[in-house]
Amino acid sequence: MSRSWANIGDTGLRLANDEEMKICLLLPAYNESQQIGQVIQEAAAYISDIVVIDDGSLDRTGEIAVDSGAVCLAHTPNRGKGFALRKGFAYALASGYDAVFTMDSDGQHAPADIPRFLAHFTRTQPDILIGARVRARETMPLHRRVNNALISFVGSKLCGQTVPDFQSGYRLIRATVLAQIQLETERYETESELLIKAGRRGLRIESLPIAACYGDYRSDIKPLREIRLFTQLFCRSFR
Repeated sequence: MSRSWANIGDTGLRLANDEEMKICLLLPAYNESQQIGQVIQEAAAYISDIVVIDDGSLDRTGEIAVDSGAVCLAHTPNRGKGFALRKGFAYALASGYDAVFTMDSDGQHAPADIPRFLAHFTRTQPDILIGARVRARETMPLHRRVNNALISFVGSKLCGQTVPDFQSGYRLIRATVLAQIQLETERYETESELLIKAGRRGLRIESLPIAACYGDYRSDIKPLREIRLFTQLFCRSFR
C-alpha cells in the first residue's frame, strides 16, 4: 500500500482541505551501485514507493535497487538524466501518483530532508518545491558553482520567478504539473526546461534550503556539451 503524506513519520502531514496525496520517489541512476542501496534504505524511512530509473548502467545499479525494495525501470543504452526523469514521470502519472519527489542517487542529497519538504509543502502548497543548495554552495567544485549561478540567474528570468538553485535535482512536483507540460530534452537541461515551462504557465515554484554532501563526488557531466545544450534551451525559450 502506498504511504500518504498524512502517514509519513510523526509529522501528521495532511493538506489544508484534508486531502491525502499519494507520492513516490524517483531516483534516476547511472552506475551508482556504490550508493544506490544506502539512498533507498534511508529514503524508505519516509516514502514507501521508490522507483529507480536505471539509465543504461554498466554495473549492478538495477540489481541492487530491486534487492533494496525499489521498483526498477531500466533501459539501454544510456540516454541521459532527462530521459530517465521523463520515463519516471510517465510511470508516476500512469500509476496514479499525485506528486513525485526526485533526488540524485549518488548520495549528494540527504533523504532526511524529506519531512521538511513535506511540512513546507503542507503549509504553502506550491506546484514545485526545490531544494536550494545555498548551504553547500561554497563546497561545490568551482566550475559547477559558476555554471549554477549563471543558469539560475538566466533561468529565473525566463520562468519569471526567482529560483536560487535552478539545477537542483531535489524536488517535489505535483503530478498536475507533469501532466500539462511536454518535455522535449533528454539530458541535464531537462530539469531547467521543466521550471521554465512551469513558470511561464503561472505555476508557483518555491525553494527550501538544503544541505548537500559532495565528498569524493564525481560528475558525469560533460561541461562543453552541457553548456551547448543549456544555451540551446535558453535560446529556444527566448522565442
